[in-house]
Amino acid sequence: MPLILPPSHFQKISTHAETSYPNECCGLLLGQQNQQTKTVIEVWPAENAWQTEADEYWPEQKEFTEEKRYAISPELMLKAMKSARERHLSIIGIYHSHPDYPAIPSEFDRTYAWPEYSYIILSVEKGKTIDFLSWSLDDNHQFQPEEIVKR
Repeated sequence: MPLILPPSHFQKISTHAETSYPNECCGLLLGQQNQQTKTVIEVWPAENAWQTEADEYWPEQKEFTEEKRYAISPELMLKAMKSARERHLSIIGIYHSHPDYPAIPSEFDRTYAWPEYSYIILSVEKGKTIDFLSWSLDDNHQFQPEEIVKR
């Protein structure tokens, strides 16, 4: 199922990734989904909450920093869900960057991904976005490429 992403949203996500470098950036994609497409209506940049959330949710990963991991605070997730619901939207995805690493999901990304979401990953090298891909989980909890349509 293709992900419809307006060029202005693409630019907002890319700018967030570049200004967050060398740390991973992250954010939410709010929009609508039907049988044929997912359409991004809003981009919610988030603060990378890895440092504050890792001890509670991923204690086995605490040797990592925001350069290699990201987390979105539960408070922001709830605020986004409420805001989306009030406007007949949903959280349809999450984006994050991979500083100096390809735009392919890591095993950590796959393990903690939710099946209904699109996952946009940006590869940022030396502060510049060089790749921008979307992924979704299949029935076997494996990532598959997802087409991005910029319009």
